[in-house]
Amino acid sequence: MTPNLDEFRAYRERMNDRILEINHLGIKRFFNLDVAAYKDSALDGKTKELLGLVASAVLRCDDCIDYHLIQCVDAGWTDAELHDALNVALIVGGSIVIPHMRHAVETIDTLREEQNK
Repeated sequence: MTPNLDEFRAYRERMNDRILEINHLGIKRFFNLDVAAYKDSALDGKTKELLGLVASAVLRCDDCIDYHLIQCVDAGWTDAELHDALNVALIVGGSIVIPHMRHAVETIDTLREEQNK
């Protein structure tokens, strides 16, 4: 099943907006920490997105994988670099990562198709 990234993007944005409407201090603080974690500092944001991809694959979160792949492709990572990062996730996480790697590769293909339109 090819991921519908337009639906994913729209749903994520809509629901993040809705969550922030709750106006809960702890939730808002966590969201701010998440945004800040990927900004340039000792490591550049591009590298941090690749780290996020690896962590997401090891944690087996397809939504997180999609999010970080979108960010990684936008940041300019090549397919070979993304595949190498997914190999690290496979080594760290073991064979249970394989279904999520399938999802990741399909998402990469979809993102590249979007770029070529």
